[in-house]
Amino acid sequence: MELLFASQNEHKRIEMASLLLPHSITLPSEIGIEFSYEETADSFVGNALGKAEHLYNLTHKPSFADDSGLIVDALQGAPGIYSARYGSDLFDHELSAAEKNLFLLKNLEHIPPEQRTARFVCAIALIFTPYQRYIIQEAVEGFIAQHPSGEGGFGYDPIFLVGTGTKAMAQFTDSEKNNISHRALAAQKIASILQDIEQKEIVYVC
Repeated sequence: MELLFASQNEHKRIEMASLLLPHSITLPSEIGIEFSYEETADSFVGNALGKAEHLYNLTHKPSFADDSGLIVDALQGAPGIYSARYGSDLFDHELSAAEKNLFLLKNLEHIPPEQRTARFVCAIALIFTPYQRYIIQEAVEGFIAQHPSGEGGFGYDPIFLVGTGTKAMAQFTDSEKNNISHRALAAQKIASILQDIEQKEIVYVC
């Protein structure tokens, strides 16, 4: 099945494609559509649903979107839905991933390890038809490290210690991450929904 992914991020498309095999994941730009959407909702679910609805209304084809971020308890939930823009209001420009990680660590420098609890959250919204809408939200718990580690992943992966261990998300291989990440957990449930939809279509055709 071909699914349109409400994103402009090729890296995320590749990751989603690996998580949703054997389905084909296509960006709007690949079919000649300029896609942009201002994320104004106050939740991951709201932003994901808004993006998916907008793309579906443009194309009338099965569309999905995700919104994800890092929630740090000691920072009252920040950066949260503003994870991609964290620190930009203070520094008057968008920070690189490495700069955001260092800024977050700076804000936690006086917080002891046991109080640095955090979680990655991912919401995925799938619009198959106007009357078939599915929303999944998943999370992976962990802690914020004292310093970045690992070369893999992206975003906050180098400073997020998975579970109660000492291994950062960026230290896992891509295949390992695809078994444990918040995005992987949400995508697995979306894949099950897609399988169910396809099976119902086959039964109907027969």
